[in-house]
Order: sequence, then structure tokens, then C-alpha cells
Amino acid sequence: MNGRDAAGARSAGQRALGRAEPSITQLRQFLVLADELHFGRAAQRLFLTQPALSRQIKALEDRLGVDLLHRTTRHVELTDVGREIVPEARALVAAVERFQACLATLTRQIKGRLRLGAIGAEAAMPYTVDVLEELSARQPGITVEIRSVDFVEQISALTRGEIDAAFLRPPLPPGFRSLRLATEPRVVCLHADDPLVGRAPLTLAQLSDRTVIDVLPEAPRAWWDFWTANPHPGGAPVRYGPQVSDLEGMLHAVASGAGITFLPAAARSLYPRPGVAYVDVTGLPPTTAALVWLPSHPTPPALRALLTAARTVVRRRQARDGGPPAGSAG
Repeated sequence: MNGRDAAGARSAGQRALGRAEPSITQLRQFLVLADELHFGRAAQRLFLTQPALSRQIKALEDRLGVDLLHRTTRHVELTDVGREIVPEARALVAAVERFQACLATLTRQIKGRLRLGAIGAEAAMPYTVDVLEELSARQPGITVEIRSVDFVEQISALTRGEIDAAFLRPPLPPGFRSLRLATEPRVVCLHADDPLVGRAPLTLAQLSDRTVIDVLPEAPRAWWDFWTANPHPGGAPVRYGPQVSDLEGMLHAVASGAGITFLPAAARSLYPRPGVAYVDVTGLPPTTAALVWLPSHPTPPALRALLTAARTVVRRRQARDGGPPAGSAG
């Protein structure tokens, strides 16, 4: 340490008494100048004028109570103290930046309750699990409540605002929005002793004389016409049998021989039942699984977070599977 630096260091403690702490902005400016050792180039990097940068550095030295630079008209160099504090200044600035990033993340987090409906086994399906896990990872402050909805409630609960969104199987009434999560074939559910069980795959024509289990009249009729392939390919209407309100009642009706019904192919593993057989059907359009909401209702932050998580999962699945992008439908 030369005499000039030693003298500055000996008096640093006395000069620092009563001084204000340096600002992070001043430390950032000092670090740029320490890299460049040239006021003009450092000022350009900082988008400052050279006199403004010089004033900021002088103010930093005053706050610290020590000289950080030797200045001449042609040369700038760090003092011994200036060189020593560079790594400490970098560590301090980096710590503040980490703090700011953490704070930004925390302030973006949402706290609240999200009420979701799910028909049948939709809450347990892989795409639903992926969406809810993505939501939890992004927004751990959101509490999710899952409510099982029947054939009527799937729409009425959304319309009345009892749930914020639902994992359903379209088609939907007008005014609803949906995000497609997956598609899969449909199968027919027959009584296990039905002679058609051994003739798979079946055609809709082979099923045209069978009675089909019906739903309560409050359920959306267009939705049920899709699921029951009404009318038949030849134009004749489906012959409906007893009415049920939910999936368990429907499977019980099939097992008792009261009629047939159509379900997603996943029902084979999700709903094995004594007396019920699942058989492939050709010419039956596939079913779509979707996240459904009502845009005419307010969209709280928790619901927006759910939609963001769902779209992320859809894009990830499409990238993995190489299929066409799934999107929103009416």
C-alpha cells in the first residue's frame, strides 16, 4: 500500500462516522467503472453523462468515507481500498438482486380458493392431475376444492356460480368456453350376457334395437344426444329407457339389463362392474375431455392461474406427442 492509500485508509474510519450507507445504484455504477476504468465508456454503459457519473462516484466515496479511485485527466485506477471492496460490492449487489427477484415472485403469487367440478372420474385422469400439479407448482397459495358433479349439476353448478370451472366432457351449451385436454374413443356398455359382447367391434347399426339409458330432463339434451348417437345413422330416433342422474346409477341400470349406454374407453379400467361389459364401436366419434368455464362470470385471479396452468400442460403434451395443438372451443 503506498503512502497516499495508507493515509486514506487510516482516516477512513474517522471519515465514515456519521456517513449514510451507499445505495445499490451507486455500487452498481462503481462496479461498471471498476470494469472499464474509463469514465466515458462506463457512462455509456450506464446511460449517464460523464459528469453525472463522476458526481455519483464522488457521492459514493463521501458516503463510504474513503477514496476508491485515483483520477487524472488521462487515467483512472482503483485505490487499494477500491480493489478490495470490488468483490464485496459484487456480492452485495447480487444479494439485493436475488432479494428483488424473490420478492417479485412472492408478490406474483396468488392466494385464494378455487372450486372445481368434475364429472365421473375426470378428477383422477392423468391430464387433470397434470393441470392441478402445474397449478400447485406455480401458485402454492391457491387451495383447490374438487366437487363431484352429476349430469345436471355439471352445467347448473357453473351457471349458478357454485363452482369456478369444471373438468367435463363436451358438447356444451352456448356461452361456455372450454380448453381441450385430451380425446379418446368411446365404447358401448352392455349387459355382460348380451350376445353382442362377443362380436366386437360393433357398429351403431347393430345397436339400433337396444334401449339406451336416459338422463334426467334437466340435463342438456344436445349433450346427451351426442353421447347416445341420437338419431341413429339411418335417421331413426334412439329408444330411451329409464332415467338416471349420475354415472353410478347408469352403470347399475346397465348391469340390471335395463338398457345400454356409451362411455369413454377409459371406463374399462375405471369402472369395472359385475354384469357390465365394455365393447368397441366403429363409426362412433371420439369424446373430448375439457376444462370448462363460463366467461360471462367474473374471472378471479385463481381461475386465471388455473387456465394458465392448463394451457401450459396442453402445450407440453402436444410437444411431447407431436400432435396438432389443442385449443379452446365454444
